[in-house]
Amino acid sequence: MIHRGFPPVILSVYYLLALAPAHADEPPLTPVGPAVDRRSERVDPMRTVRMSAAERERLYEQAARDAEMLESQGRQLRRLTDLLRPAVVHIDATKPLSRPRSGKTTEDEAGSGVIAQIAGVTAVITNRHVVNRAALEDIAIRLDDGRELRPKRLWSDPGTDIAVLAIDADDLQPARLAEGDTLRIGDTVLAIGSPFGLSHSVTLGIVSAKGRRDLDLGDGNVKFQDFIQTDAAINPGNSGGPLVNLRGEVVGLNTAIASNSGGSEGIGFAIPIPMVIFVARQLVELGTVPRAYLGVALDKKFDQQEADRLGMVRPVGSRVETVTRGAPADLAGIRPNDVILEFEGKPVEDDDHLMSLVGMTPLDRTVELVIFRERERMTLRMKVASRKDFE
Repeated sequence: MIHRGFPPVILSVYYLLALAPAHADEPPLTPVGPAVDRRSERVDPMRTVRMSAAERERLYEQAARDAEMLESQGRQLRRLTDLLRPAVVHIDATKPLSRPRSGKTTEDEAGSGVIAQIAGVTAVITNRHVVNRAALEDIAIRLDDGRELRPKRLWSDPGTDIAVLAIDADDLQPARLAEGDTLRIGDTVLAIGSPFGLSHSVTLGIVSAKGRRDLDLGDGNVKFQDFIQTDAAINPGNSGGPLVNLRGEVVGLNTAIASNSGGSEGIGFAIPIPMVIFVARQLVELGTVPRAYLGVALDKKFDQQEADRLGMVRPVGSRVETVTRGAPADLAGIRPNDVILEFEGKPVEDDDHLMSLVGMTPLDRTVELVIFRERERMTLRMKVASRKDFE
C-alpha cells in the first residue's frame, strides 16, 4: 500500500559504514588461551588471558586511526544538517471535513516543506495533499528558529501533488535546488522532515531506483509520475520535505511510502527536482500548469506479441493506437502503429513515461521525436499544443 504524507515523521541520522581493513603491518595480538591458577595448577577453561596494558593502548591507537575516515563522513553529514535545517519547515493544516463525523467538522494534517526562491518569489514548496482544502489562515508554517508564519498565497497542481506557498519574513534561508537530473541509482541522499511531528529529523540512505510510475496514491489525481525511490527512512509527516544529495542540494520532494504498517519499511518515493522546479515556476508565473499535448492515444498493453508483429525484437517505447485529427502529432505525420522511441533525446520507457515527459514540456515548444515505423527509425519534429485546446 502506498501512503502519502500524514502527520510528521521521526527520523534519526544513521550510517551505513563498513569497517576499514586491518593494516598489514600490525602485529597479531597475543593468542588467547585458558588461564592457569599457579597456586593449584588447575585450569579455569572459561577465563581467558587478558590483554596487557600495552596491547590495549595499541588497539586504541588503531581504532583512532581507522576512525578518521568515518569521522570525516560524519562531519559532512553534520555540515549538511546545518545547511538544510533553516530551509526546512514544519506545516500544520486544519481542513474542513467533507462529511462531518462524531461532531467533528475539521481535521488536522501535518507535513513538511522546503524554502526556495521560485521565479523571484520566496516560497515554501510542499505536497498538495498536505495543504489541500485548507484556508490560508488555517495553515501554520513553523521555521527552525521557532517563528510561525501564515502563507500569503497558495498555488497547487493536482497532476503532480505539488503546492507552493508564498511567504514573507526577514532572514529566511532558501535551500539550493539541484540543476538538472544528475541523480543516479546508488547515490547517497538525506531525507529531512517532520515524521510523526518530530520536526527537522534527518535520515540517511541511497537512491534505490528511479522512474517509478503508476503508483496508486489514493485519490488517483497524480497523473504525472516519475518518482525517485529511496531507502532513507520516510514516515507520515515527511511529505513535502526535501531529499538532499551530499552537496546539500535538494534533488527531490518526499511524497509517499510503501507500507503495510503505515510506517517506514525502507521504500519511500520523492518527486524529482526537475519536475518540482518546472511545476513550481509555472504555478508562480501563470497560476496554473498548462500541459503540452501531442494528440495520440497509446497502447497500455504493448507486449512482445505486438512487438513481433511490428518487427521489433522487444516491446520498447510507446505504441500509438490512434491520432487525434488536427493535433500536433497528426500535423507531424504520426500514424497508428508508430512506436515512439525517444522524446527530446530521452529514451521512452513506456506510455506513462511518455505522458510524464510531454506533461513537463513548455507550451509552444518544438520537440523532436524518434519513432519506429516499418522496421526503420525515423525522426520527426512537431510543435506541441495546449491540452486544454483538445480536451
